[in-house]
Amino acid sequence: MGRVTERRKVIRIRDGAVSSRPDTLVAEEPLEIRLNGKPLAITMRTPGDDFALAAGFLVSEGVLGAASDVRNIVYCAGATADGVNTYNVVDVRTAPEVVIPNISLERNVYTTSSCGLCGKASLDAVRTTARWPIADTPPLRVEPELLASLPDRLRAAQRVFDRTGGLHAAALFTEDGELLDIREDVGRHNAVDKLVGRAVRGGALPLSRAILLVSGRASFELAQKAVMAGIPLLAAVSAPSSLAVDLAAETGLTLVGFLRGSSMNVYAGDHRIALRTPTTAPQS
Repeated sequence: MGRVTERRKVIRIRDGAVSSRPDTLVAEEPLEIRLNGKPLAITMRTPGDDFALAAGFLVSEGVLGAASDVRNIVYCAGATADGVNTYNVVDVRTAPEVVIPNISLERNVYTTSSCGLCGKASLDAVRTTARWPIADTPPLRVEPELLASLPDRLRAAQRVFDRTGGLHAAALFTEDGELLDIREDVGRHNAVDKLVGRAVRGGALPLSRAILLVSGRASFELAQKAVMAGIPLLAAVSAPSSLAVDLAAETGLTLVGFLRGSSMNVYAGDHRIALRTPTTAPQS
């Protein structure tokens, strides 16, 4: 697509010295997602991996669960008055046997790059629509030291962030810390959708032995997306929301926040973290 970044002129002030220079910015454009020809959602995203984004979005909505559920995904021509293809409208056509849930009344039609599906606030909705329980058998057992190493690996793989400083990232790792995939986007929920979409199109769901790491906070929407993809462990470099913690506790998701350096907080599912028995302070 070639629209991941754009150049803009800026006035730069450094120690009182003023200069003019071009700056590289992350691109942000709307993407309309249609389902079988009907408009479903609009999200602000960084162009690229749009088909994966749409597929991953539909996994989180309970529509898709396997590559065979998708008949095709296409950009819609004639999206503007003059008939030009803007590459900002995607139509996902499902296989005839796919049952489409009634999702129009449960969510907002418009989402933003920061909030995800702000209108979806029901724990029951996620619990009843999840295709797979969190069922890593035997459960993952991850050393805290391994978790602590993942943010640096994520950061090292962020190619566009190095040029713009304005992107979120999400990555999938194996339980041994091997990087499986990474996606970047102006919206953290879009980055996760791109990961999950690539997985469902590759026939890799459920991701029952994977660790999902996100570069920002862990919102309810991100916990929802992890659960809907069958991911057992979600880690974030920043804070989780209270609803994300509630959802993790109800579904069996391991939720780690404030993953920075050698420190982290485990909010739910600590049985997957290889915790050492704390030593007892000597009595005086």
